Amino acid sequence: MTPQQISIQVDDATTSGLWLAPDDARAAYVFAHGAGAGMAHKSMAAIADGLAARGVATLRYNFLYMERGSKRPDAPALAHAAVRAAVAEARKLGPKLPPFAGGKSFGGRMTSQAQAKAALPGVRGLVFFAFPLHPAGKPSDERATHLSDVDVPMLFLQGEKDALADLSLLRPMVSALRPRAELALYPDADHSFHVPARSGRKDTELLADVLNRAAEWMHARG
Repeated sequence: MTPQQISIQVDDATTSGLWLAPDDARAAYVFAHGAGAGMAHKSMAAIADGLAARGVATLRYNFLYMERGSKRPDAPALAHAAVRAAVAEARKLGPKLPPFAGGKSFGGRMTSQAQAKAALPGVRGLVFFAFPLHPAGKPSDERATHLSDVDVPMLFLQGEKDALADLSLLRPMVSALRPRAELALYPDADHSFHVPARSGRKDTELLADVLNRAAEWMHARG
């Protein structure tokens, strides 16, 4: 499938999006990128293609800093505006599809912050591909404080070797958010869902497991 290129109005600026909707779609996932790679990165495409094969439409989009080629992420308020604009656009593109939102790393965190400040219209739940609980080498759960204000279901998909999510902090954080939050852990996987050869698994096999869980979770709440 070839994604449809679209434009998304964010306040007084415009950014790009990629809408991929299979004929059998039963949900739509508004999917924000990580801090260092935009919507067209191969990892984003792999997730979008994999979800399409599992009956989930996706809207990938660039934050404004990525759209203009900057390496410095937008201020939170501007990133939140992009999240809201993308959710609104996805509801127009797939008006009959139950909407979900989230993203990879930074994109997931910006989405959860936006949801915590004011509910994203219609969104049934948030799915995080490697939530960045803290910077690498600086364990802390301060970045999770706002999650207590998120009032929709949340799914955290995390590698057990993720340097940005110490398990001793991640597990109790998710436990404190139950029953709204669920945690799916993947042995040997890092922040990018890469597994070493000694694990006996390939990255593609691991990603298939991750995508199966994400799609099943969204379909169950659609």
